[in-house]
Amino acid sequence: MIAKIQTAQGEIKVDLSKPLDISIPLIAGDDNVNAFFIPPIKYEAFKAGSFIGDVSKGGSCNVFSISFNPHGNGTHTESVGHISKEKYPIYKSLTEFFFLAKLITITPEKQSNDYVITAAQLEKVLKGQCPESLIIRTLPNTDEKLTAHYSGKNPPFIDAKAAEYIRSLSVKHLILDLPSIDKENDGGKLSAHHAFWNYPESPRNDCTITELAYIPNNWPDDTYLINLQIVSFDNDASPSKPVLYQLL
Repeated sequence: MIAKIQTAQGEIKVDLSKPLDISIPLIAGDDNVNAFFIPPIKYEAFKAGSFIGDVSKGGSCNVFSISFNPHGNGTHTESVGHISKEKYPIYKSLTEFFFLAKLITITPEKQSNDYVITAAQLEKVLKGQCPESLIIRTLPNTDEKLTAHYSGKNPPFIDAKAAEYIRSLSVKHLILDLPSIDKENDGGKLSAHHAFWNYPESPRNDCTITELAYIPNNWPDDTYLINLQIVSFDNDASPSKPVLYQLL
């Protein structure tokens, strides 16, 4: 199915029959990606009287209750409510779902005991231009990211100056394949989050950050159409399903 879409940059064409889902499935147990010492996802059959919501155990249908935390149990999208005193539910912050997105690939720089994405790296690649959505794929990039356990391992992150640079380009939706844009343990500063959302000075309430995505290597750095899907949780974050389409 070929669709023609009018954007601020002109008309684009995409083949909607060839999507690339860059989210990580929410799988129970230790075979799922995990971060910040958050317990694994748990699926439990609902029980009421003689009813059990598990067909494999004699139930008439499957009815599972799911326990998880979006911030550490897979691909998720968060609003400025993640760091604010005020409540900014994700479903009120993200009200449009299709954007032009620039995919770039970066090898984080080693700085002491950290691996950091710097402003200089982004400036070299983006050269002062970016559509409203930016996707960052980090190297090395293997399918181990689908099951990685990041807790206590100080994974790579984005420098606060780099987050400021991203904001300066008017990027509204940042997507990356790391557990957080900030250092795992930074003493609670979350400097890059604050810089991207410009909080508390002038909060960018309609901007989002998506973390723990996975972008296969066979999709080259380029501009794509992205469909950023969430669940309408009354919460600062939701599991999400970013889907890419190549431009024709």
